[in-house]
Amino acid sequence: MPNIKSAKKRLITSEKARVRNVAERTRIKKVRKAFIDVAGTNDKEVTDKTYRTYCSVLDKAVKHGVIKKNTASRRKARAANKLRAMA
Repeated sequence: MPNIKSAKKRLITSEKARVRNVAERTRIKKVRKAFIDVAGTNDKEVTDKTYRTYCSVLDKAVKHGVIKKNTASRRKARAANKLRAMA
């Protein structure tokens, strides 16, 4: 446990940030898994909807600073390739 007051504050804020980041990463994983599950089916409408949701979640994660811009771009490109391969 830190002794300096500013270090104590930093410990509290970094813990809050860690919890937020873990929640955001979990959300990304859940939506990605949902997209992969739906991509195996032939339902184009549902697949497009889950793809858009996945891209939205990735963009929000970038905005919140959870993942980097290029990581989100790479993941969206891979998802788009799966979408194209399905069609």
